[in-house]
Amino acid sequence: MRQEKVFALVDCNNFYVSCERVFDPALAAIPVMVLSNNDGCVVARSNEVKALGIRMGIPVFQCDTMIKRHNIRVFSSNYTLYADMSRRVMEALKQFTPDIEIYSIDEAFLSLTGLRCEEYAAYGREIRQTVMKWTGISVSVGIARTKTLTKVANEIAKKHSRYGGVVDLSKSPERELDFYLGRLGVEDVWGVGHQYAKLLRAQGIKTARDLKYADMKWVRKRMTVMGERCVLELRGIPCFGLDRYPVSKKGIRSSRSFGKSVATREELEEAVASYVSRAAEKLRSQNSCANILIVYIKTNKFRRDEPQYANSLHIRLKEPTANTIDLTRHALHGLGKIYKPGYRYKKAGVLLEGIQPDSLIQLHLFSSLDYGGRERGESLMDTVDRINRKWGRGSLRLAAEGIRQRWKMRRSMLSPAYTSKWEELPVVRV
Repeated sequence: MRQEKVFALVDCNNFYVSCERVFDPALAAIPVMVLSNNDGCVVARSNEVKALGIRMGIPVFQCDTMIKRHNIRVFSSNYTLYADMSRRVMEALKQFTPDIEIYSIDEAFLSLTGLRCEEYAAYGREIRQTVMKWTGISVSVGIARTKTLTKVANEIAKKHSRYGGVVDLSKSPERELDFYLGRLGVEDVWGVGHQYAKLLRAQGIKTARDLKYADMKWVRKRMTVMGERCVLELRGIPCFGLDRYPVSKKGIRSSRSFGKSVATREELEEAVASYVSRAAEKLRSQNSCANILIVYIKTNKFRRDEPQYANSLHIRLKEPTANTIDLTRHALHGLGKIYKPGYRYKKAGVLLEGIQPDSLIQLHLFSSLDYGGRERGESLMDTVDRINRKWGRGSLRLAAEGIRQRWKMRRSMLSPAYTSKWEELPVVRV
């Protein structure tokens, strides 16, 4: 007898805000928001901030009056803390099933198929309680027969407190499912992007229920096979399994807007070298190499009172590499070709393409046969990565990345790295 599939979606509630609250209990029940790079826009809001009508992505300067009036606590993005807390949440989830797909920093799909539990909702509550106990992070759990329907269940769990953070639709009758789908806008269906939502609404398909019963031939013609699978999932037919192994990236970008405008070539070189180092680290983490490097710089397009300039250079390497030293040398050489003095630069970045597994490197015809040198380079990069994983990113870096790095992004309201720096560990005073 074929076993019916059951999935769960575990989603951390207001994740960035929750991370800040774990280590500062005084933040509980007061409005909190977290900002984007350079403290520019709102990227995370507590429920109290949402209730005030402050939208996601709004520039923070437009909220100044609201922040002062309602005593909103504002934080810069603490990516180190959020990444470590995410890792802890995912480790807790792995105690409940061996089949898990880490979908994003604050979401994971779990397969509950074949687990010996009488009631999935009770299992979901156990998951929720365990994650809270182990990490202090509140999560919502949606359970259903397909991944798309788990998204629907999770949305219900988030929006309606009477469910206690867990909604199980795996055994719900069709009539009940249609009731919930009828209250969900088509643009909120997993896999339906902005353009498809416009297309569907133009055809009178406004809710998830409308999409569920849409003409399949029309959907396949206008939304391709992926749209067809989305409809089947809404009908309770699983089409998407768990992606247990992350797919290697085909392009890796490392870029940031500067905390202050940069006018000198030396500071630009520091920034570019730093971005190359981060991109190369990501490249090595997926056991890949790249043979195309793109470096680019641009001024601040919003400063109409300043001269504008932007340029990029496409560099094809003779041999694919993931060596930070080699990539930095090429990037700085390329930067020298596109840099122009007399401008105030706001952003720089690098993009690695032509990515392939490091086990399938194709050497060119006149390649050096110094395999010992290649192995020494790989060993050096492995040592650098291990040191930085243990002691924190940037503990060991190239001199080209600079020391003070005055161009780094602005984070004036940054909380401590509570879990990853000895000197910033929380202290409990009795």
